[in-house]
Amino acid sequence: MKTDQIYHFASEFQLETGGKLPAFQLKYTTLGQLNKDRSNVIWICHALTGSSDFTDWWRELFTEGTPFDPRDYFIVCANTLGGCYGSTGPLSINPQTGQPFYHSFPEITNRDVVRSFDLLRQHLGIHKVHTLVGGSLGGQQVLEWAILQPHVFERIIPIATNAFHSPWGIAFNEAQRMAIAADATWKQEDPRAGVEGMKAARAIGMISFRTYDTFQQTQSEKTTNKADDFRAASYQRYQGQKLANRFNAFTYWVLTKMMDSHHVGRNQPSVEHALAAIKARTWVIGIDTDLLFPVREQEYLAHHIPGAKLDTITSLHGHDGFLVEFAQFKQSVRKFLRTEVKKETLV
Repeated sequence: MKTDQIYHFASEFQLETGGKLPAFQLKYTTLGQLNKDRSNVIWICHALTGSSDFTDWWRELFTEGTPFDPRDYFIVCANTLGGCYGSTGPLSINPQTGQPFYHSFPEITNRDVVRSFDLLRQHLGIHKVHTLVGGSLGGQQVLEWAILQPHVFERIIPIATNAFHSPWGIAFNEAQRMAIAADATWKQEDPRAGVEGMKAARAIGMISFRTYDTFQQTQSEKTTNKADDFRAASYQRYQGQKLANRFNAFTYWVLTKMMDSHHVGRNQPSVEHALAAIKARTWVIGIDTDLLFPVREQEYLAHHIPGAKLDTITSLHGHDGFLVEFAQFKQSVRKFLRTEVKKETLV
């Protein structure tokens, strides 16, 4: 049975870059049941605009007969700190002022997020996690958490992600924030401030999430007689409005900044040293057409995480393939788990 719950942390929470939250909450979703020795936990970290309800955006990976069958596993996903789906974020009430944070919400990093997740893990009495899974921003959190708590995670599956965010990725995110900042309403203390700018931001983002061939196949015109109102143009407007219906510009700003600041080597001797601290058996998944997180970034992870293996998914859809290619992802995870069973049998 699926349940949605709220975890409250009532003490001051110090943040990596020097700010703090007077308190916070995390909305989390669970599916399935813990077994007697609490060894069947699958923990999911969601992507940029995702929610804790993984059955909404990754349903096909967590149904009966899939590698992570909820009849066999206890599956957990928490909405990221800074999010807008029940966890503390910019539109939450600041208990010190009685008003929403809005622009005063502090800068948070993936390390802050996984520290908050780890407090939830301890609250739930989970000492070991069978597999930690996440894509994109969620994959960045998978890596940070596996470095922070190397003995908690038995397996990790970072998908379409990186050890540190690239100048290319940061440039795309900055272009999106520039679009938000150009919205005349952005400086207002209002939940809908910057929403038109966010629509443009999402349209910019879509270009990095997909590929030339994606648009060529799905948005080409059916006639040669048009001079305006092209399918690709209306698709971009649709994607902007679709996000505006469920998100806010403040959260989009905070989470893109979180992605930009991702760097597992920060305050470590090196990136390689940080990745070498991971003890979990690691199955890195890349997408062959990913422009935003190209496969060479996953090759780097597989090379520097001890014993890690890389599997590459073929997709027309670029980075968004991790939200589309369910059949291939199920096959890849099955291959990983079968390999793990063989290793355990040999031991």
